[in-house]
Amino acid sequence: MAAIFDQQTIDFISHSETQTRRLGARLGELLKGNEVIALQGALGAGKTRWVQGLGHGLGVPDQITSPTFTLVNEYHGRLALYHIDLYRITQADEAPGVGLEDYLYGDGVCVIEWADRIATILPPDHLWITFHHLDEAKRRITMHACGRSHDQLLKEYQHLTFAGHNP
Repeated sequence: MAAIFDQQTIDFISHSETQTRRLGARLGELLKGNEVIALQGALGAGKTRWVQGLGHGLGVPDQITSPTFTLVNEYHGRLALYHIDLYRITQADEAPGVGLEDYLYGDGVCVIEWADRIATILPPDHLWITFHHLDEAKRRITMHACGRSHDQLLKEYQHLTFAGHNP
């Protein structure tokens, strides 16, 4: 069961990479387009595994890999998925050269790893997911919704994932 800090935040534990992917897939099933999902966590915390699941939930047939050196990978399923990895960016003023605004305000789903590096330029309506490495397999995942549409998305996710279903 997920812990609820407030109406915009849930916190839970994933016990394996497989479960992290399944939890990401549940979110992917709910996405409608125009979402911005900001991911934060140390190397190996589960961000890419989450995006792999999210892509599965969107019906992306391709293998999803981290775009650390290309910065952006685009995938096409039920919706376009823009997977952005800002590991190599150290501050927000380096980001405009990547063309982030096209992704942040596009019709698809924009997922950003290392989003804390550009937090100041994110749209006010977004979903922030933080990954905490607990041990070899376990991850603590905290999801916080900012803005009306992502608040609704988080409520739907919580209901789908934790209301009598096993992730």
